[in-house]
Amino acid sequence: MRITDLLNRQSIEIGVSVKDKISAIDKLISLHDKNGNLKDKAAYREGILKREEMGTTAIGMEIAIPHAKSDSVKKPSLAAITVPAGVDYDSPDGDKCKLLFMIAATTDGDVHLEVLARLMQMLMDEEFTGKLKAAKTADEFLKLIDQKETEKFPEESSQEKDENKTEKKGGFRVLAVTACPTGIAHTYMAAEALEKAGKKMGITIKVETDGSGGTKNALTAKEIKECDGIIIAADKSVETARFDGKPVYSTKVADGIHKPEELINKIINGEAPVFHSDKKADSDYSSDSGEGIGRKLYKHLMNGVSHMLPFVVAGGIFIAVAFLIDSASGVQAAGNSAFGTVTPAAAWFKTIGGYAFNFMLPILAGFIAMSIADRPGLLIGIVGGLLASNGATFTDPSASSTIPSGFLGALLAGFLAGWLMKLFERLCDKMPSALEGIKPVLIYPLAGLGIVGVMMCAVNPIMGIINTGLNNGLTWLSENNLGILLGCILGAMMSIDMGGPFNKAAYVFGTGMLTTAASVTDPAVQQVCWQVMASVMIGGMVPPIAIALSTTFFKNRWSADERKNGIVNYIMGLSFVTEGAIPYAASYPLKVIPSCALGSAVAGGLSWLFGCTLMAPHGGIFVIATIGNPLMYFVSLIIGSVVGMLLLALLKRPEKSVTKVSE
Repeated sequence: MRITDLLNRQSIEIGVSVKDKISAIDKLISLHDKNGNLKDKAAYREGILKREEMGTTAIGMEIAIPHAKSDSVKKPSLAAITVPAGVDYDSPDGDKCKLLFMIAATTDGDVHLEVLARLMQMLMDEEFTGKLKAAKTADEFLKLIDQKETEKFPEESSQEKDENKTEKKGGFRVLAVTACPTGIAHTYMAAEALEKAGKKMGITIKVETDGSGGTKNALTAKEIKECDGIIIAADKSVETARFDGKPVYSTKVADGIHKPEELINKIINGEAPVFHSDKKADSDYSSDSGEGIGRKLYKHLMNGVSHMLPFVVAGGIFIAVAFLIDSASGVQAAGNSAFGTVTPAAAWFKTIGGYAFNFMLPILAGFIAMSIADRPGLLIGIVGGLLASNGATFTDPSASSTIPSGFLGALLAGFLAGWLMKLFERLCDKMPSALEGIKPVLIYPLAGLGIVGVMMCAVNPIMGIINTGLNNGLTWLSENNLGILLGCILGAMMSIDMGGPFNKAAYVFGTGMLTTAASVTDPAVQQVCWQVMASVMIGGMVPPIAIALSTTFFKNRWSADERKNGIVNYIMGLSFVTEGAIPYAASYPLKVIPSCALGSAVAGGLSWLFGCTLMAPHGGIFVIATIGNPLMYFVSLIIGSVVGMLLLALLKRPEKSVTKVSE
């Protein structure tokens, strides 16, 4: 859906003067109402204000995009104003907002996400936003939007395609797919970087984005047939069987952000290998041919982790709330196996959270197996993860007295089940074509269930012993004061690649320990598991805060833009969003990464030393109520961040262009 389909001149007002944020919101709502977009103006206003309570919708660069889904909206629509004098809108960069769009979305669908993603791509062009702010009339404003949208999404306007017959006849030279495991940030950053690089190089390029809102700007069969090759910049599995016979270059999503021209040249110069799929075009996932074994394993793992995280976060926080309620009610945790279920309210939260949390291992294993073996892998992966979580064996299939193989067993179940099912699918290729229709509904599920049942009953006893040994080892580390070393290692891992394999490995280990804590009754084991999670989260919070502190207290080390954007990292760090430090680490890797890693290691070790615990898997400082010994946790965070800041000040020389910086 085009922006110009939702925005008309009657819902645009140029040169508005508003005194504050609420006045700006009311002005935009009145434009929607005047244009007939709303059923109930007051109800829609309430929805907008509730969204603002969750956090400001200002995005920086003097822009804000308030939005809400509401039953009071008649049809998806946009309103826009320009405010030459600016208005204080609680922008993360501290600047006043001069350009504001308001999205009114109906409750059926995710139009607001689509429009928001599209606007974000267009508004990243500062030259374009400057023209919008300087527009003199609503018609001029609308024309600028239309021109930019046509330029950015040429395939959507058939009339303008006809005017550019060369492109229509030749199609796009390069196609790309971008995807990241957890949302739209890296997905759309990579897409934008590739499109900008293509325009700069004079190469026609189209990028399909596979983000949290689904697949957008999907590549067509005709475009795939006519292109020179395809770039896949993704950290999870994407549909690739459609690229059979075409040159395909696969890499991580970060390369799409930082090396777009290099990736395009791989296609243009014929350096990409030809991809050969072993599946028909209706396959959902690729075999990742041409990639190293480590890269394949990482992508399969991330496919499982990305689907698992919502269950972990929501379920984990509910369980943490249950512990808090019992604790606030005077229930003693030590030695109390019923802790978290003693009071009725706590029991409710613990039970509901437990239902969600119990899906963690089956979902993880299921989507790892699906990444490897397509849809037939989903059943056996989910069942394998469930068998790992209850510990079924040949002699005790109901798992009434066995030790679960837990998180490690679920990982093994996902990978082994996927590979075994993939092998079985290939064996079935020799079956008569008349049986093709019943393979996915009968043969694969039936055989797969038998395969995973035998496999997990065989490996569960072994994995159960390993899992028990791991728990005993963690307890031993704590009893012998060696847990501090583990805290340091986990903290450093969270900072080494800031969202990459080391970071994800540490985080998955931490959430796995939460699963263990929820399944055991030994308070000593629970304590250690919660200390692991505390060290993991604090390690991920340090890098953005260390960067923010450095841009505040050592301003001469950074450019004006870096200092301006540094303030946002305070919020990102406190929210446990490690990726806020990525732009700085990408620009100065040999200075930023060691500094942040040491700071995170110090914070992780101190957190363990002070006995800090964490019962929630995410949330940063905003889940402080679930943190054990919160004061010393905050002290550990400050010390680790200051260590990172000081080391960064030593390693990074002052910027030559910054001669005098006012303190």
